[in-house]
Amino acid sequence: MNSQDTDRQYADIIDLPHHVSASHPQMSMWNRAAQFAPFAALNGFEEAIRETEQKPLTP
Repeated sequence: MNSQDTDRQYADIIDLPHHVSASHPQMSMWNRAAQFAPFAALNGFEEAIRETEQKPLTP
């Protein structure tokens, strides 16, 4: 799909004004950013790695 096809596909909505909800307040930039912030998928993983690093190697 090239840009002309895309332009035609969305021609009916491309110039519409941005919707602003009357019932839901706009989310703050801080809260929006928090949605995309990294998270610890493996809780305690970093701590376990640090503990393992501290253990002496035994043959």
